[in-house]
Amino acid sequence: MPLFPQDDAVGALVPHTLKAPLTGLGSGPLTGRTFMVKDLFAIAGQRVGNGNPAFYAHAEPATETAAVIQRLLDAGGTCTGITLCDEFFYSVLGTNVHYGALVNPRAPGRVTGGSSCGSAAAVAAGMCDFALGSDTGGSIRVPASFCGLYGLRPTFGRIDMAGATEMAPSFDTVGVFARDAALFRDAGHMLLAGDRVAAPIERIVLAEDIFAYTDPRTVAALRQTLLRLKDSLPRQEPQDIAGGDIAAWRDAFRIIQGFEIQSTLLPFIASHDDVELGPGIKERFALAASITASEADAARAMREDAAIRLHAIAKPGTLIVLPTTPTLPPERGIKDGDAVAQFRTLTLQSTCLAGLAGLPQISLPAAETDNIPVGLSLIGWPGADETLLDIAVKLEPLLRKTL
Repeated sequence: MPLFPQDDAVGALVPHTLKAPLTGLGSGPLTGRTFMVKDLFAIAGQRVGNGNPAFYAHAEPATETAAVIQRLLDAGGTCTGITLCDEFFYSVLGTNVHYGALVNPRAPGRVTGGSSCGSAAAVAAGMCDFALGSDTGGSIRVPASFCGLYGLRPTFGRIDMAGATEMAPSFDTVGVFARDAALFRDAGHMLLAGDRVAAPIERIVLAEDIFAYTDPRTVAALRQTLLRLKDSLPRQEPQDIAGGDIAAWRDAFRIIQGFEIQSTLLPFIASHDDVELGPGIKERFALAASITASEADAARAMREDAAIRLHAIAKPGTLIVLPTTPTLPPERGIKDGDAVAQFRTLTLQSTCLAGLAGLPQISLPAAETDNIPVGLSLIGWPGADETLLDIAVKLEPLLRKTL
């Protein structure tokens, strides 16, 4: 078991992390396991920071612990730290101007990805066994890919969000990271609620339109992995997932997210003069504030069309396979600008699919290129979460041979 206090060589923890561990209650399936949590989950007696010092300064200590944390404690797990996140979760880089850039333990010259960056870095560095984060537009899946981890974004609504800061409530989910598939499955099973929809996997759809704009090095690495997996999965069928509308789907996601932020995070920022926002974050909040109700309505109509198409593909028994991220992680120290904007644009085109349709998605540590981790994603049907977690365990021995 990792020891407490932690030797935080990668910058994964916030300054206001736990001073003592929250010990698991009795015995259970997670007894002896440690976990950390992103700085948006309530812990009784602690203040939440949401990646911003001013928010932390104004926050009151929580009176109750978030439901997901309590669930893990009740299963015997021990919480040992609070992890850094991108400022107000409005980035996918894994950098925070107030607290510094984390080190990616698997690719030290590259970013971790965000916004659940600290949780991913802590797991990858072996500071804890698994970690909780959140995923609105890719904040579990991107750092899972960049840090060589298993990462779950669940079916929308299947993991309790009570006690977690909202960003865009119609997209927000709780997610989990782990280094090994068995623990990934066990932690995921402990968190999931609601209806499981079981079905044998009979069809694999390769998202050719996503592969088409993905970095050629990533594509080559994942094609080799898929060849290795071909005898363990049904025949792979290429298909254009978005029907030429991927850019429109991405924009619809961005508009809906920004419009919902007007009711969640923007009121605090607008009402507190001492909130200083970092480069890129400030501009994105300004854009969010400018989105009109009519623009949001049009985006919701596009979302409905996208969801119908995706649900028609991801029927029970069918998995959509795609690169978790279309690019390799940018170099550490990259400044906000055109290159970051392009990275965000391409990334959101890949990550918006599950969010728009409320579908579950896992990222598997599937390959490496130039010693940089590359993630492969599986998107399932609503309620396929347990099936995806079981597949991760089944495929792990084969995936280890590619790393």
